[in-house]
Amino acid sequence: MPSGSSAVSDSARSVTPGLWRNSDFRSLWIGQTASQLGEHASLVILPLIAVLTLNVGADQLGVLRALGQAPQLLLTLFVGVWVDRWRTRTIMALADLGRALALGGAAVAVLLGGLGLPALLAIAFAIGVLSVFFDVAYQASLVRLVQRDELLQGNSAIEGSRSAAQIGGPALGGTMMSLLSAPIAAAFSALFFVVSFLGIAGIRHRESIPEHPGGPRRIWRQIHEGLRFVFGDTLLRTVCLASATFQLSFAAMMTNYLLFLPRELHLSGTAIGLALAATGPGALAGSLLAARLPSRLGYGTVLVSAAVIGDGVLLCVPALHGTSVAALPALIAINLAFGVFGQLVNVTIMAVRQALTPDTMQGRVAATITFAGMGLTPLGSLLGGLLAEQWGIRTALLVTAAGMMLSPVLMALSPLARLSRTLPSPNATHDHGY
Repeated sequence: MPSGSSAVSDSARSVTPGLWRNSDFRSLWIGQTASQLGEHASLVILPLIAVLTLNVGADQLGVLRALGQAPQLLLTLFVGVWVDRWRTRTIMALADLGRALALGGAAVAVLLGGLGLPALLAIAFAIGVLSVFFDVAYQASLVRLVQRDELLQGNSAIEGSRSAAQIGGPALGGTMMSLLSAPIAAAFSALFFVVSFLGIAGIRHRESIPEHPGGPRRIWRQIHEGLRFVFGDTLLRTVCLASATFQLSFAAMMTNYLLFLPRELHLSGTAIGLALAATGPGALAGSLLAARLPSRLGYGTVLVSAAVIGDGVLLCVPALHGTSVAALPALIAINLAFGVFGQLVNVTIMAVRQALTPDTMQGRVAATITFAGMGLTPLGSLLGGLLAEQWGIRTALLVTAAGMMLSPVLMALSPLARLSRTLPSPNATHDHGY
């Protein structure tokens, strides 16, 4: 990847066709899309297998979901080190192969009647571990495959397909469990990972990875280097803090949101699902806008204004009253707007983060920022419940939604707000060298 600072403001027409003519990018996009579909389908299929086939209780189902999510907190920082040491193509291919085998094994075990809860828990944890590897690796892989001035369009395509998978994957998983048997549904989900494996295997670019000495002490040192790099760079430090603030407040808000809709607005389960689903199409639209707006209006302008609108629109939710007939259209509009502007922030900030980070640090920077955000999510959920108990659902929802506004405030007060229509160069704002 060239280190020069090519202008992102070059017309999208000249960048996008070249990007799609890149066979390695097409292979990455196909593999990542199939992988996300398989991952999000499995998030529905495995719990349904537990409920419908093993007749587990709510507590056991909670353990299953927790084990699948635990690798995000336990392994992300370590995975960032390993991604910087290895070729991302190899990591993604092995992760796909492992998840295909895990789901294929689950399908065979269900078919033979030999799948018990311990085995299903082990499968969920294994898939969670491999998903962390894949998700960190694909973010680093894009930087190693495309030109620097193609990062925005590349992220737009990849994050757009991820949003589509978040919408279609659970629906597909639920549909397969409804129309097909459990083993066939698991086998179909495994096929998505096979397709992803074949797509990733089609990447011909050979990455140049520097040699790193091994050993536990060296791994901890590299984790520390990743943390120090992020917090030593003004822009990356702001991205990390804004992400952590958003995730903490969003988790607290969602706890109250999911209580507010049925208890205060008296919405049915179908109406709640319809309202929340509006975020998905909004995210797809946001991905398309992100391919063009930052290079026309400026990265700083887009980041701050989109965050203000996307987070601020949720302040309208506590003001809703009345019947479900009146509230539902407003909720759909609110969630649609949140999806559009939230995804616009996600894609833009990822391009900025990747542009600021040297190739040798991509995995660790992605892992550090992910860890900072995801690590506060459980605390935010607990905080949201506590506030609802103390102040009531509507007041707690208003306070936690207002807390989300701290994220755009942090960006507005930082150099992020002053970014122009070109991506910043690596180390341009770093407080000290490495």
